[in-house]
Amino acid sequence: MSGIQWFPGHMARAQRQVGEDLAKVDLALELVDARIPLSSRNPDIDRILGEKPRIILLNKADLAEPAATRCFIDYFRLQSIPALSIDAVSGEGVRAIAPLVEQTLKPLIQRWRQRGMRPRAFRAMVVGIPNVGKSSLINRLAGRHRTVTADRPGVTRGPQWVRIGQKLELLDTPGILWPKFEDPLVGFKLSATGAVSDLVVQVQEVAQFILQFLSDVAPQSVAERYGFQMGEIADVEWLDAVARRRGFLGSGGVLDREKAAIHVLSDFRSGKLGRHTLDKPVG
Repeated sequence: MSGIQWFPGHMARAQRQVGEDLAKVDLALELVDARIPLSSRNPDIDRILGEKPRIILLNKADLAEPAATRCFIDYFRLQSIPALSIDAVSGEGVRAIAPLVEQTLKPLIQRWRQRGMRPRAFRAMVVGIPNVGKSSLINRLAGRHRTVTADRPGVTRGPQWVRIGQKLELLDTPGILWPKFEDPLVGFKLSATGAVSDLVVQVQEVAQFILQFLSDVAPQSVAERYGFQMGEIADVEWLDAVARRRGFLGSGGVLDREKAAIHVLSDFRSGKLGRHTLDKPVG
């Protein structure tokens, strides 16, 4: 497989904007994809945030393997980073965010009291890679559509403040990737989950990566979905088998591997191939 690199110019501008806005907030809500809790953490965001208090939210937990998600939450907490699993679409776990923000900012509240300051709403910055669900989370918390969302990377434009009740104000930020993936597998995981646009990657390679992963951990999910046993045919023929089963044919009746690859990725991203975590639990 070839490497995957993608760093549009607007992401460099977004990085600078996050750094400039950091002084305006008390805390960062760092969203990661629960299917890739480590691979979806931008090391540049980690550097920019520095010592700023943060909470890690493992979004799309409904698509990840539950036991793995619990392991990752424990892993982050051992690093003294509060963490929650959530599903911004259904709202699962979202109500626990505000109490955890208040708990995490207890030292700040204490400083306010010592200085005789009147408490104000907490200000939090929502950060993360593209398509991890930042705007969807804000919309869920606000109970109304206040930000622009779409299921494609990089759609949020510019900083947007949204007030959540009386105690919390959120600053939405554009999704940011980093210029170079040191581990090529990280690039494939980001592509498989949709953080990197399908328009700039080889979708057949990414789909093959997912099929290889499934052959190791859940070959029955492929058998149930597409009607063939992965172990009975060569791996280079898996996409052909999907195309044949789904009737994806090009001109002259040639199997359309590209369409099959797009289909596999869509099925994986929507959970039709089961709940899977691509990153291995640590600790």
